[in-house]
Amino acid sequence: MAERKPIESWLTDMDGVLMHEGVPVPGADAFLKRLKESGRPFLVLTNNSMYTPRDLHARLGRIGLDVPVQNIWTSALATAQFLDDQRPGGTAYVIGEAGLTTALHDIGYVLSDTEPDYVVLGETRTYSFEALTKAIRLINDGARFIATNPDETGPSTEGALPATGSVAALITKATGQEPYFIGKPNPLMMRAGLNAIGAHSETSAMIGDRMDTDVLAGVEAGLETFLVLTGLTRPEEVDRYSYRPTTVTDSIADLVDRV
Repeated sequence: MAERKPIESWLTDMDGVLMHEGVPVPGADAFLKRLKESGRPFLVLTNNSMYTPRDLHARLGRIGLDVPVQNIWTSALATAQFLDDQRPGGTAYVIGEAGLTTALHDIGYVLSDTEPDYVVLGETRTYSFEALTKAIRLINDGARFIATNPDETGPSTEGALPATGSVAALITKATGQEPYFIGKPNPLMMRAGLNAIGAHSETSAMIGDRMDTDVLAGVEAGLETFLVLTGLTRPEEVDRYSYRPTTVTDSIADLVDRV
């Protein structure tokens, strides 16, 4: 295997890496502090499309993690960039929260339920039968189907919650149309994030807690990959996958000295 170049920029997942169930992971604050002191480009990524970067900056700040707004990259932002590249100035029927609608407004999209170019499905805690029915009918009438991320469940203190991937499956069952998923593990999200900070895959690394999204996205985008064991993937599960992270480590605290 060819030796990789030194890491010049870092991408890290948020849930399971920097925090777990609303509590900061030990060492996360030190890692972020070292990144900012180093001046190296970095991004905190999340597949959750509910919140704007400003919202996430405030939420992280409340638990003692200081991440500048410009260093937060969400599946909503990646979705907006993709649509702006594909069909500038288009229209979309959106099921989602402010993180997604704001991102689409910012690229000049019009949100409409009248012959939209796209139906865009994102994360929300208020999926309604009426909205899903409208989405199904618009897709049947020719709207293209986009989803911010394929995650089937999301975490909560009470247990798993149905997430975008599960709701997308319902719409697919009713329409026969598969969505194009933008978020991890689609390497599109990683490449778009790298472009946003002027970084290159051959000198970048991805830190994540999930083999099926974070590590897979990093591998497919050509990044060095670090799996931390503070989230969903357990050590005994790693060998079940046909791909491997570059490094498996207990937590992000072990990577402070790598920056």
